[in-house]
Amino acid sequence: MNDKLFFQRSEQEMDFMPIIPINETEHDNLADTEIPKEIPILPLRNTVLFPGVVLPITVGRDKSIKAVNDAYKTDKLIGVLAQKDSSVEDPSLDELVAVGTIARIIKVIKMPDGGTTVILQGKRRFKVGAITTDDPYFKAQVVLLQEEEAPKDQDFEAYVSNIKDLAAQIIQLSPNIPTEASIILKNIENPSFLIHFISSNLNSELTDKQELLSTDHIRSRADLLMQLLQKELQFAELKNKLTNKTKTELDKQQRDYFLQQQLKSIKDELGGDSNERELREMQKKAESKKWPQAAKEIFKKGIEKLERMHPSTPDYSIVYNHLDLMLDLPWNEYTDDQYDLKKASKVLDQDHYGMKKVKERILEYLAVLKLKGDMKSPILCFVGPPGIGKTSLGKSIANAIGRKYVRISLGGLHDESEIRGHRKTYIGAMPGRILQSLRKVKSSNPVMILDEIDKVGTDFRGDPSSALLEVLDPEQNNTFYDNYLELEYDLSRVLFVATANDIGHIQPALRDRIEIIDLSGYAIEEKIEIAKRHLIPKQKEAHGLKGMPLRLSDKNLGKIISDYTRESGVRDLDRQLASIMRYEAKEFAFKSRLKASITEKDIEKVLGKPRYNNDLYKVANMPGVAVGLAWTYVGGDILFIETSISDGKGELKLTGNLGNVMKESATTALTYLQSNAKKYGLNPDIFAKKTLHIHVPEGGTPKDGPSAGITMMSSLASAITGKKIKPYLAMTGEITLRGQVLPVGGIKEKILAARRAGIKEVILCWQNEKDISEIDSNFIKGLKFHYVKTMQQVLDLALV
Repeated sequence: MNDKLFFQRSEQEMDFMPIIPINETEHDNLADTEIPKEIPILPLRNTVLFPGVVLPITVGRDKSIKAVNDAYKTDKLIGVLAQKDSSVEDPSLDELVAVGTIARIIKVIKMPDGGTTVILQGKRRFKVGAITTDDPYFKAQVVLLQEEEAPKDQDFEAYVSNIKDLAAQIIQLSPNIPTEASIILKNIENPSFLIHFISSNLNSELTDKQELLSTDHIRSRADLLMQLLQKELQFAELKNKLTNKTKTELDKQQRDYFLQQQLKSIKDELGGDSNERELREMQKKAESKKWPQAAKEIFKKGIEKLERMHPSTPDYSIVYNHLDLMLDLPWNEYTDDQYDLKKASKVLDQDHYGMKKVKERILEYLAVLKLKGDMKSPILCFVGPPGIGKTSLGKSIANAIGRKYVRISLGGLHDESEIRGHRKTYIGAMPGRILQSLRKVKSSNPVMILDEIDKVGTDFRGDPSSALLEVLDPEQNNTFYDNYLELEYDLSRVLFVATANDIGHIQPALRDRIEIIDLSGYAIEEKIEIAKRHLIPKQKEAHGLKGMPLRLSDKNLGKIISDYTRESGVRDLDRQLASIMRYEAKEFAFKSRLKASITEKDIEKVLGKPRYNNDLYKVANMPGVAVGLAWTYVGGDILFIETSISDGKGELKLTGNLGNVMKESATTALTYLQSNAKKYGLNPDIFAKKTLHIHVPEGGTPKDGPSAGITMMSSLASAITGKKIKPYLAMTGEITLRGQVLPVGGIKEKILAARRAGIKEVILCWQNEKDISEIDSNFIKGLKFHYVKTMQQVLDLALV
C-alpha cells in the first residue's frame, strides 16, 4: 500500500491515495451520459486511473492543459491513458497503452504557482479505437469495455474477504499509513470498486496496474490483485523485520554519524558548511602568523581535531576558542620604537611637570635601546602618594617612544588565574589578563601599566603577586607560560611599569625584581605650575569655558592649595578648581559674561572658609607639646605629640591609636631620659611618683613607625623640665637607648608638609642630609635645617 496517502502529485509522479466517491456505484452507469464520437486523451505518467476512483493531479504540459480546459468547457469527459515510458515528454500513440479510463473532470483549480490541478473521477474502462487527431492534443474514437457483474457465490466472497485482510495487514505493517485507511476498506461494499480502489494504491509496477485495468473478468482481476497483495505483504514484513533489526544493531555513535552525514549533505546542497569555511579562513590566517614551531604544531593538531569533530559537541567550542586566541595573539609582532630623544624629552615635559629623576631614567633606557638596537625591557615601579601622576606617566612613556599603551588594574586582585589564566577545559575558562591585553593591543612590545601592585590580595584561590614573579623577571619572562594558551609566550620586549603607594606592601621577592623609582609629593610651587599648565585648561574645557578670559593668579592658586587642600598630589586641588569652574559656568549662564580674574573673595564665596589653618602648627604654647613630621600613603603630614604629668605611681600611658613601633619609641625615650636624669638635671623621683601620659591627637587615625622617636623624647623632656619647645620647630628621627639619632624615610614629603604648615626650622638625623640635597632649593626656601647625631643635640636645639 502507498505510504503517502493524501498528498497531491503531478502527472509525472502519481503516488497518493485517491478520494472515494460518495456513491460507489456511480462508475457503473454512464447510460445517462452521451459519449461523443471522439474524446480528448490525457496521457499520465507513473499511474493508472481506475473506474470509481477520484484522482487529483497537477497538469504541467501545454497539450494536457489545453485538452483539460477544452473538455471542461464542453461535456467534462476525457480519456485517461498511461504512458509506457514516463521519461518521454511528448509521447506518440505507440508510447501510450491501449486500455484506459474515461474520466469526468470534477474541478479545474488554478494554483498560486501558475500550475493547474485537475480533480478527475474514473467512470468506465475503454479501448482506443482510432486516433482522429494529435494536434493540439490527442483525440480518439473509443470503445467502451463492458464491466462484468460481481459473482454472488461464496468462492468470490472469499476472494473479497481475503483481499480486505491482506490490505489490512499491509496497512498495519506500514507506519506511514494512517489507521483510518483500514476503516475505509472495511466500509467498501461494492467488490468491483474495492478491487479498483486497492489496485490504485498498490506499490506495484505500472505494468502490473495496467494489467489489472486491462483484465476483463472480475474474478481474474481479483486473483491477480491477490497475488500482488501477497507479494507486497511479504515485502512489508521483510522491510519491517529489517528495520527492527537495524534499530537494535545501530548504537548511538553510528546513529550520530548517519545523521551527521545527512546534515553534511543538506549543507552541501545549501552552499557548503559554514564551519568548514571558518576552518579554511583560520588556516589562511595562520599562514601569515610569525609564530614559533611549537605553536605551529599545536595549531595544526587543533585544526585536524576540529575537522573530525561535529560543531555541536562541547569540546568543539573549547578547541575553537583556543585556536582563535592563538590567531589573535601578536606573535613576534612589534611596533617600531622612536629613538628621537629630544622629541621624547619634549613629550614627557609637556605631559608632566617636574619628575626629573623619572624622566632621566626613561631617557637613559631610550639611549641604550638606540645604541644596542634591542634589550630586555626593565621593570620600572613608580612608588609615591596618590594623585601625583604615576599612572598617567606610563601613558606619557608610551607616547614618547611610540609604543602602544595598555593598563591592567591589580587593585583587589585575589585570583592567581587572573594572571596565568585558567585551564582551557574549565567552564568559562579565559587566558590571563597579560595575554588578554596583548591580544587587545595587537603588539608584543607595548607599555603595560600594572596599576596598584601593592594592593594585590591573597586568599584560597592563590597568590597573584607570586604569579607576577615570572611576569616581572627579565630573565624569565621570555618564556611566560599561560595555563589557557598552554604555550610559552615572549614578554621580554614588553615595557612593564608598575605603580604603588606603599612599597612595604609589595611581596619581598616581587620587590627584588623591580626597579623602584620614588615619586615624592609636589611642592606648592610645583602645584601652581601644574594647575596653570594642566588642571585649569582641563577644567575650563570640561565646563564649557574654553577660550574665555578667566584666570587665577599664582597668589590665589597658592591660597587654594594651602587653605583648602592637604595632599601630596593634585587630585583634591583638581576638585577645588572644578568647583570654581562650575560656579563660573553658572555665572556665565545667568549674566552672559565673566570677570577676567578670580579674586580671593570669589574663592571664599565658592569654597567657603579655609579648611586648614597653619597658625595651629607654628607655636607650641605650653611645655610638653612637640611638633613631629610624619609620612602617610597620601604624603607628608604634621604630627602633634603632647605629654602631661600627674600624680601617680610612675606609669607611662600612651593614647592616640598608636602602633607597636611607636609605643616602643615612647618607652625608649622615657628609659633614656630616666637613665640620664642627672645629666639633664631631672629629678629622679618624677619617674617613680608621677604618671606620664603621652597623647597623639586625631585618635581616629592609626599611627605607627619610628620617625616620632626624637619628637616623643623632646615632648617628655619639655613636660618634665617645664621648658617650652622652640616655636616654628618640627623634627623627625629614630632614637636608640644609647642616645643616638637614626635616619628615617619619606624626607621630601615631610619637609614639604613642614613648609606647607609654616614651619621655619627642622631637626633631622645627619644621615638624612643627602635627602635634603635632592630637593629643589626653590621648594625649601625659608627653612633652616639642623642635622644631629645625638639626643643631647636634639634637646639643646629644641628646649628654650
